[in-house]
Amino acid sequence: MYPLRLRITVLTLWFIAAAVSGHNITDILSDFPEYSVFNDYLTQTRLDDEINRRETITVLVLNNSVMTKFVANQALSVVKPALSIHVLLDYFDMAKLLTIGGGSMISTTLYQTTGNAAGSTGFVNITDLKGGKIEFGSADKESKIESLYTKSVKEFPYNISVLEINSPIINLEILPKPLDVNFSTLLDAARCRTFLKLLKSTGVLDIYKKVAEQALTVFAPTDLAFKYTGAPDLNNLTNAELVSLLLYHAIPSYVPEITLENEKDPMPTLATNNAGKFAFTIQTYGNSLMLNSGVDDSRVLKMVSDAVPVCIFMIDKVLLPMELFAKRRVPAAASSPAPESSPPSVSATAPGSSSTPIAPSPAHIAGTQPVIPPPAPTIPPASSPVGGAPPADNPTADMGSNNVSGGDKRKVPAIFLVLVIVSISGIFF
Repeated sequence: MYPLRLRITVLTLWFIAAAVSGHNITDILSDFPEYSVFNDYLTQTRLDDEINRRETITVLVLNNSVMTKFVANQALSVVKPALSIHVLLDYFDMAKLLTIGGGSMISTTLYQTTGNAAGSTGFVNITDLKGGKIEFGSADKESKIESLYTKSVKEFPYNISVLEINSPIINLEILPKPLDVNFSTLLDAARCRTFLKLLKSTGVLDIYKKVAEQALTVFAPTDLAFKYTGAPDLNNLTNAELVSLLLYHAIPSYVPEITLENEKDPMPTLATNNAGKFAFTIQTYGNSLMLNSGVDDSRVLKMVSDAVPVCIFMIDKVLLPMELFAKRRVPAAASSPAPESSPPSVSATAPGSSSTPIAPSPAHIAGTQPVIPPPAPTIPPASSPVGGAPPADNPTADMGSNNVSGGDKRKVPAIFLVLVIVSISGIFF
């Protein structure tokens, strides 16, 4: 009798575990070709990773016709915040929307987790117009509320809901200017001046700028990194080797902090070509995010800039590619992060899809590469590039008499639930 009850309990918990194991917004929308443009932009901006890591969420989608007009001639740096207010940090289906009962309520959005939201900026007002009509709009006073609920696309009760609206939610305060990354200003302010000087003197900075037009992520060593005990003596490198070293510190894809943590595949760099790997891997040690070249580890200290499609991170050591420094390889146990500063906090994220545009290889950029680096074998692009903790998961504001809805429930590992209840079953049954 006991074994039977135990098996029933385990089977029940297996179904519960499956229910809380998460969702994948790109997989959900892939069954609906009418939202393919919206789905593609979720992937390009890496908002899909943000959505997948949250348990209770509602996505307000736009059909291809509406979405195409909405993003026409807009840079990804503009599209990302604009789409983030279409992601509500609460679960809404038609039944819940109708409980508003002729009134209105306020919901928090994904935009407010960026740390850029001031006051009520980023809140969405949901209004019941009666007669089955529900209206969504920015809670900002200057914005119009004119996006109507059209239909429910997909619902996984109390986990994720996908609803279609007939027009985008516009908030004029959060639309930034098109991206204009100034590498010199950012690297100088981050005290990565030695790295910046090398980029300029070798001409590699021009390569960075050219590749950044498509997508680029840079890992910039601090000035102290070049004085570290294990730092390379640049005087022993040829000009071509120095160029390869600098190219090795950037990857030709947009890898924001939220997805970097879960990247397990080797990351191809700007130095990667047909004759050598010139890649590194991402590893996590506690709250530290490490870049492993096979020779040594370098710790990610903080994010300097994240403006789609360019990310810049500060690291505590110069990356040493195997192709140039194989003889200096040290055992894994001997490699430890330098205690230059506190590591960034990181959050668990779900792997995203790999549709992020990959920038052309520097070898194909005419007139920008001063020296051809030593060849290197081609490896597949990284599947989904970094993770990090957003400034706030459930921001709140004083909205007067309005109800404020939102939240971010952290997921409990399914296997933990199974073990706990199996143990309880052994006691009571």
